[in-house]
This record gives sequence, structure tokens and C-alpha cells, in this order.
Amino acid sequence: MAASIHKVAAATVVGLICAGCGNKEPVQPQSDRGQTAVRPQSDSSQTPQNLPAPEAGGRARIVILGDSLTAGLGLPVDQSYPSLLQQRISNSGLTFDVINAGVSGDTSAGGLSRLDWSLQGDVRILVVALGGNDALRALPAEELTQNLSQIIERAQARHITVILAGMEAPPNWGQDYIVAFHKVYPALAAKYHVALVPFLLQNVAGSDALNQRDGIHPTAAGARVVADNVWPVLKPIAEQAQRQSRGGS
Repeated sequence: MAASIHKVAAATVVGLICAGCGNKEPVQPQSDRGQTAVRPQSDSSQTPQNLPAPEAGGRARIVILGDSLTAGLGLPVDQSYPSLLQQRISNSGLTFDVINAGVSGDTSAGGLSRLDWSLQGDVRILVVALGGNDALRALPAEELTQNLSQIIERAQARHITVILAGMEAPPNWGQDYIVAFHKVYPALAAKYHVALVPFLLQNVAGSDALNQRDGIHPTAAGARVVADNVWPVLKPIAEQAQRQSRGGS
């Protein structure tokens, strides 16, 4: 088991760096409702006004809380994986706005610090896609566990369904850290009974064809694969949430 984890981590270290490369490119929260969005600064310096404001009587929301992978660093807004998920939501006849709450350079602690205002409006589903920067900086797995636990607990206290997207640690921090980091996500998914995307960058990390020239950020094609990784988990949950909102079983 440990050997297989190490193999995966070694093959994906380049992709993991993308979440914390120190690039200060701004990100733009986006949905397909044509809302005006202001590009916030990175490293959790945003104010609540940087996310699309909830509309009176507006649609229910799916929020994706993440780092530069979620923000779509280096890509047009409509090619980020949250925007691609919005297209799939709409094409499936589901009436949700997908909100991109990705911030370049963010750690799990940063995501926790901005959780409350990221959950403005009628949020039904929260996708938590954090941890790449924690791994890059070799932050303790215990801190990652604590931060993600608080995010999940606070979302569930609001009756928001949580999906947890897993990450892997790079091999340079040693086998013990790789294994400890890997175990965080399935353990939390089991503890809090939340759905798990095993590895957000599955089939993307380490692929020259699916990463930009810097070798660390997914291309548009890579973002489509990331959306492919999330969609099978998100779709049935969104369908159930919509049935419940309509009074179905």
C-alpha cells in the first residue's frame, strides 16, 4: 500500500506544485448567469464583495472552494474546471450556479478563513478542493485534517452537502509524510459521510500534454480531465439536491 502511494506521488509531484507556485495571478469567481465578478487578489486577501452577490430569488449554488487548480490559473475563465462543470450542470437540466471560489496559493487554513463568505447565498453543495499547498509546504497532516474537518463541520451545520476532493503529497518530503497525507482524505470522507473524489488531478498531473508550458498548471484539455474526475461524483448529488428542492424523494 505504501509503495503504491509513493509511486503515485512521485508521478504527480509536478502537478501538485501548481497549487502553490507563488504566482499571484488573480482569479475570477464565475457562474453562467452573467454576473459581474471582480478579480480578487490571491492568498485569501479578498473581501466578500469579490464573489458574485446572491440575487434575490436567485438559483441555488454549488461552491467549489480551492486553490489555483480551481481558480484556473493561466486559463480563460470559461475553461476552468468549475466553468466546465457549470456547462455540464446546465446541459443536464440542473438549475444550479457553480461558483468558483478558488484562490491561487491558498492552503486549507486559507480556505477555512474565508469559508463563511464563500458560502453566501443559497449554497446546497460545497466541493472542497484544498491541500495541494499544504503538501507543497510540508505542513503537518494533522493541521490539514483539522482545517478540513472544520470546513466540513461548518458546512454540514448549514445543511450543505460536502464533496471532498483528494490530493497527494510530493515524494521529496519522505514516505511517512506521503502516507500520512494520503490517508487524510479517505479518513475524513468516512468520518463525516461525505463523497470523495479520490484524486483531483488523476490522469492530469505529470502529463506534458495536459499541463501548460510551465509544466505545473493544467491546460484547457487538462481542465476537462479534472472536470471528468469531479463530474461522476457531483452529478448524482446535484440531481438528488434538485429533487429534494422540488419536494421529491
